Amino acid sequence: MSTWTNDELDRIAAADELEIAPVRRDGTLRNPVTVWVARHGDDLYVRSVNGRTSSWFRGAQDRHEAHIRAGGVDKNVRLVETNDLNDEIDAAYREKYRRYAGIVDHIVSAEARAATLKLAPRPERTQCRSARSETATWKTRPWGSAACR
Repeated sequence: MSTWTNDELDRIAAADELEIAPVRRDGTLRNPVTVWVARHGDDLYVRSVNGRTSSWFRGAQDRHEAHIRAGGVDKNVRLVETNDLNDEIDAAYREKYRRYAGIVDHIVSAEARAATLKLAPRPERTQCRSARSETATWKTRPWGSAACR
């Protein structure tokens, strides 16, 4: 399992916004959307301010994978649904975005809490089977390109 480096955690946590592009069923990336990100310990979390019915969150349910950009970090991630640490994640959002007090209330609402995703890094390379042979080939998944199927 991959883990975040301290540098990645610091850079992403310091960024005001994170771009997230969920992976479609066919392995291609959806259009990125901008969300807020909060750090709790050595983990990063995002929420859909509009809850589980927002289009990007519904799209994230296809494969529970995405590509993110924030703080100069460009990374493939797994999206892990969680509701174990909602109070701690609320506190992290309130601390980080306290200058946006009126908006923070939306990201800590019951609707947004129900749409909390933990970001877990994935390897930058994905193993893909070649159509012509049983040997594996390696391809990267750059931002905006089709993924291996």
